[in-house]
Amino acid sequence: MSGNGYEVIVLGLGAMGSAAAYHLAKNGNRVLGLDRFQPPHSFGSSHGKTRIIREAYFEHPSYVPLVQRAYELWFALEAESGSKLLMPTGGLMIGLPEGALVSGSKLSAEQHKLEHQVLSATELRRRFPVFQPDDSAIGVWEPRAGILFPEKVIQTHLEMAAQAGAALNFNEPVLKWETDGDGVRVTTATNTYSAERLLITAGAWLGSFLNPSTERPASVRSVENSIRNRPKLELEIPLSLERQVLFWFEPIPAQAEPFQPRTCPIFIWEYESGKFFYGFPDLGDGIKVALHHQGERADPEHMQREVGENEILEMKSLLQRLLPTAAGRLKSHEVCIYTNTPDEHFIFDWHPAYHQVFVASPCSGHGFKFSSVIGELAAKLLTNQRVSFDLSRFRIGRFQNIAPAR
Repeated sequence: MSGNGYEVIVLGLGAMGSAAAYHLAKNGNRVLGLDRFQPPHSFGSSHGKTRIIREAYFEHPSYVPLVQRAYELWFALEAESGSKLLMPTGGLMIGLPEGALVSGSKLSAEQHKLEHQVLSATELRRRFPVFQPDDSAIGVWEPRAGILFPEKVIQTHLEMAAQAGAALNFNEPVLKWETDGDGVRVTTATNTYSAERLLITAGAWLGSFLNPSTERPASVRSVENSIRNRPKLELEIPLSLERQVLFWFEPIPAQAEPFQPRTCPIFIWEYESGKFFYGFPDLGDGIKVALHHQGERADPEHMQREVGENEILEMKSLLQRLLPTAAGRLKSHEVCIYTNTPDEHFIFDWHPAYHQVFVASPCSGHGFKFSSVIGELAAKLLTNQRVSFDLSRFRIGRFQNIAPAR
């Protein structure tokens, strides 16, 4: 090993990177984590107080074993750290029977024999009166769903990684990486580091780091310009960045009690074909709701973080239609980023041109719940251990714009 003597450098310490750094360090590996900010922070995809965890995965049944392992790891991390990271509330998937959300959730539940119930609109309104679907909708109830606390999760992973011996350098922007024989060399704004392997978990900044020997451009637009002007690109993944707005509303007067977590589950609602919104019970900050996708194109360096009146009115109109007692005063809002692949499945694979580099990103708006298991699997693969999960759905090779490896 050359240089600083690290086995693995982790580039990006958000949801996936913090988990990987923890698992690597816990297993006795010499690991360096680098982040341009001080995580947890509000510039990327892993903030906003809460994230959903659910088991009857409508996106595809192949995710279910992964999320089941993620649950085990969340409970283990809670026990090890003494922090409360997961709150069970149960979960409702609401929509037309033939819609992607309901049919996909039922498929996963039935294929993996998960505990669940299918509720008619009448049963749904009776059991959970805050929801007001029309008679054509049904609900899939899963008791294991609940809430993760993203900022606390990231902070806990980082604290436990540091306790296990990881070197974590915050506020240190990475400029570029290069191969160094069989290893890698990473240059930051203040130093250069060497390691045997590199894990790239840069989220919305992933496009800047897919290829070596190029300093990171200042913006997504600069990334696109640099791609067009380069004579040869080793790897180009067609990512799209999407601005997402999170809202917290106060229930209308005298209607707060039904939104408490003991009576109100997390939910996802396909309110029109292919259009989803989701929400959480009131944990003291209001009822959090957001659209799933449907956001405008984003640039993480220059993203519009103010929320327009039209965006507020659009969400309030949706609440008045479907959760009328939630449509009270707007208490607060935040903006985050989805980093999407064309098929909205993850990227989790070795770089096709450089055997020293592994890519674990992005999440396409549904990956945070998996960060515990993604971190564990990345740590195993980076240290030549075998894994038992089928990860073929997440291979980089499903994208076509890849030049032959050198």
